[in-house]
Amino acid sequence: MMNRQEELKSRLRSIELGKDEFGWNCPVIGISGNFRNGDCTLAKAYYESVLEAGATPVIIPPFDRECAIAPLLDTLDGIIFSGGADIDPVFLEEQALDCIDVNSERDMPELLLLSMALDRHIPVLGICRGMQLIAVGLGGRMYQDIRQQHGAQSLEHSQHTEFRHETSHSVTFAEGSRLGNLFGRKSMDVNSFHHQAVSEVPVGFAVSAQSPDGIIEAMEASDERPVMAVQWHPESFIMNGDRCMMPVFEWLVREASLMKRARRLHNTTLILDSHEDCPMFFDKGSHFYQKNPGVEVEWAYVGDPSPDGNPTFRYNPLVDLHKMKYGMLDAAFMVAYLHQDARDAQSLKTATAKADRLLDLIDERIGECFPYAAIALTPQQLWENKLKGVKSIVKGIENGYAIGLDVTNVERFRKRGVAYMTLCHNGDNDLCGSARGEGEHGGLTRLGRETVKEMNRVGMMVDLSHASVRSLHDAIETSSKPVICSHTSSRALCNHPRNLDDDDLRLLASSGGVSQVCIYSGFLRENGEAGVRDAVNHILHMLDVMGCEHVGIGTDMDGGGGVPGLDDASWLNSLTRRLMSEGLDDYTLARLWGLNFLEVWKRNLVS
Repeated sequence: MMNRQEELKSRLRSIELGKDEFGWNCPVIGISGNFRNGDCTLAKAYYESVLEAGATPVIIPPFDRECAIAPLLDTLDGIIFSGGADIDPVFLEEQALDCIDVNSERDMPELLLLSMALDRHIPVLGICRGMQLIAVGLGGRMYQDIRQQHGAQSLEHSQHTEFRHETSHSVTFAEGSRLGNLFGRKSMDVNSFHHQAVSEVPVGFAVSAQSPDGIIEAMEASDERPVMAVQWHPESFIMNGDRCMMPVFEWLVREASLMKRARRLHNTTLILDSHEDCPMFFDKGSHFYQKNPGVEVEWAYVGDPSPDGNPTFRYNPLVDLHKMKYGMLDAAFMVAYLHQDARDAQSLKTATAKADRLLDLIDERIGECFPYAAIALTPQQLWENKLKGVKSIVKGIENGYAIGLDVTNVERFRKRGVAYMTLCHNGDNDLCGSARGEGEHGGLTRLGRETVKEMNRVGMMVDLSHASVRSLHDAIETSSKPVICSHTSSRALCNHPRNLDDDDLRLLASSGGVSQVCIYSGFLRENGEAGVRDAVNHILHMLDVMGCEHVGIGTDMDGGGGVPGLDDASWLNSLTRRLMSEGLDDYTLARLWGLNFLEVWKRNLVS
């Protein structure tokens, strides 16, 4: 029999032969440690279950320094919030019952960890106390004690058995729940060691299992977030060689594996969003360094009636410096957007002045973010900023209305750092016909052709989003450089005049241009509210039609863009994971997320 020294040498030799960390790709799962008698502890069953599911476990001690939690989260691909003592009712703004045995060392650190992990869309599994923590942290409610507060005859939920893997009662899975699908059954027996329980799941969650007495035994995020929680202790079973509970750990590891792969992609290539409208809120008091600053916005902006008669509501911009970090977005093209108004001399002068004012605001707001964000003028600067950990902001103009009748404004705006200009918006202007216009010109006017040639000369990309099909054709014919559609989706999937049919997508691709898929509900689905599935469908279809060298992503966030499952810029890493699960390889994803757009930008800069 091999002694311990021989065993060690044998294992070290196997590493030298190539079975080392470079050949393995295990995701890292953090497990919140318990705290008792001054020590951080963790039952072996937790990390054995993680190992059995194919991941690397690490213990997270309870500490509440945000500056230390943030870098920790950058290393974790998934998190388990473990069981333990009671949640302090102070977080429910309730007076504690006599039976409560709180663990004050854990609550605040774990609530901070939870919030910061969910900001980054890290996969999360809650177990027993962990489920209650998720509920409390996200606005749900809890029974401090089932017997006193449930109000009905209850089962014995705090079982007293010699072996923790023994079961005490059954649970029934909600029809269609992810959890029920994981186990592939309608009900199963579970173990139970708790007297607290979730009484009301948070907004955005659904009950996925209940016990016969009506106690909520499991919940899961009802949106696209990879968050699940169970009230029993599934980790206990593996210590008896029983794999019956492994589906929940295998689910977490699958999600964590996608997280790990997506992070690697986002870290090694340039991730850019070619169209964002957040500058329209800069003159309403929004600062880009603020997380969810909240600005007063008129209901007319979103096209909805006021629910309470108030003409305005508080709006949190969908793109800010924090959300860029959470979504691992390296570069954002921010546009100075101009609504198409009258075209008399004074109105044209006002439009030009507004464009300049918005460009000033972009410079000012991004300047406030130094050294975490900076204005970029070239593709090379985007890469340089990424290597320094700096987010890049590139300026654009949405609506050629900004130049009035003066083509010399093109060069002036280019010298201000404007990388592209959308020739029109929702209405014909003096440059071209719009997809939502009145057919005044059809395609490009003489001034429009002059403008395109001047944009070619000074190195400004020609953007045909919002333009009529005839304007697109005219611009491709006139331009000596590849043109772009900074935020345009597929008409084959959503018959909207703003979208392009397959023939026009092919024409754009054959000319060397790119179309950046727009994540705007009305451009993704004709009837009802679109979701992330619709966005994925448009991406996959356009990749199939145009080829992977001619498609990108321009979300139109804060210009109406954003759908459930892709609610703001923090979800962009999640979109990568979703596309990976659809089978897209890293080469295609790197092209999609920025390399295609950068290639066109570089070609426009060459004289």
